[in-house]
Amino acid sequence: MADREPPDGLAEAGLPDGLAEAFAHLGRLRFDHYMELALYAPASGFFATTGGAGRREGDFITSPEVGPLFGAVLADHLDELWERLGRPEPFTVVECGAGRGALAISVRAARPRCAPVLHWVMVERSDALRAEHGRHLELTPVVRPGAGASPGHDAESTGPWFTSLASMPERPVCGAVVANELLDNLPFRLLEHRGGRWFEVFVTPDPGQPGRLREELVALDGDSWRLLATLVPEPAEGARLPWQAAATQWVGSALELLQRGEVIVFDYGADTATLATRPQADWLRTYRSHSRGAGPLEQPGSQDITVDVAMDQLPAGAEHRTQGAWLRANGIDRLVEEAQVVWRERAGTGDLEAIRARSVPLEAEALTDPAGLGSFTVATWQIGI
Repeated sequence: MADREPPDGLAEAGLPDGLAEAFAHLGRLRFDHYMELALYAPASGFFATTGGAGRREGDFITSPEVGPLFGAVLADHLDELWERLGRPEPFTVVECGAGRGALAISVRAARPRCAPVLHWVMVERSDALRAEHGRHLELTPVVRPGAGASPGHDAESTGPWFTSLASMPERPVCGAVVANELLDNLPFRLLEHRGGRWFEVFVTPDPGQPGRLREELVALDGDSWRLLATLVPEPAEGARLPWQAAATQWVGSALELLQRGEVIVFDYGADTATLATRPQADWLRTYRSHSRGAGPLEQPGSQDITVDVAMDQLPAGAEHRTQGAWLRANGIDRLVEEAQVVWRERAGTGDLEAIRARSVPLEAEALTDPAGLGSFTVATWQIGI
């Protein structure tokens, strides 16, 4: 298709450059392609711009930003995994969607037993967020054997080592792949059932309202219908659902990366059939400044776009627990009890150790809240254990 000028009003509306160019070339975009550019366009996508705490200052807070307790519990779990794997050297943890590195910092502070052989790889595609990794962590240079970048360290040195990458390492590892609230931000296709058929949502400039975007429905092919029939046998008229091929592919890539170990995913979600019974606004959300944002087609690049993860669309074989149950199974109550002892012994001193101990029960309450973070799903896949 020949190049065209961006549709009238899009530049004035503040549309990210990548989106304006895509509309100029294609006229319309599948919803997942639109979401990709709205969140990740290099110069103007939501995650490409400078942020602060969490993945974006003031927009939302994730479990690692509640405080260091989440990382301390994960550190205990990693110690147990390291023992079960036979204490491999190195013991590699690949954290995808690492943001500014808060989880890595918390795990380091917890001083796990595996620390001398721990190689923590932070994977973050945002240049702005990845640039923050070296502020509080000494980074290990990347080595490039063969065709692709892989983490490396001096064989004579002692861990933990920290590496920052823009994408997953290519060499297989023994350890874990961890993702906290990553899958909900991976672009997904948006489908609607109408008149006995499935349609896909595309995004296009609205010719009647310059500078605005609108949806356009395009019929799906028969092969896609057969897959959807297994997930949602009896969809209601007007039912919508996310088709999360990118999330499925990511889990598959994580499993392929592991020689032996565990993939651990923390996220909010449900099964596809349940999502199809709920209004779209319940499971497709935007966030800005700790509040719900506008519709997903409004102000692209200035707000986060998230989706409940359809867990049944991910590769089979996972164990599922709520985050609250997973944290309790991995020792959060013991850490709270230890902190309470420290607080009773040091409350009169008011030193940093006492203040830190006092905050632990509050962190635990937030992380296990059944109406909040505690209701998240923890999905784990094991390889060779």
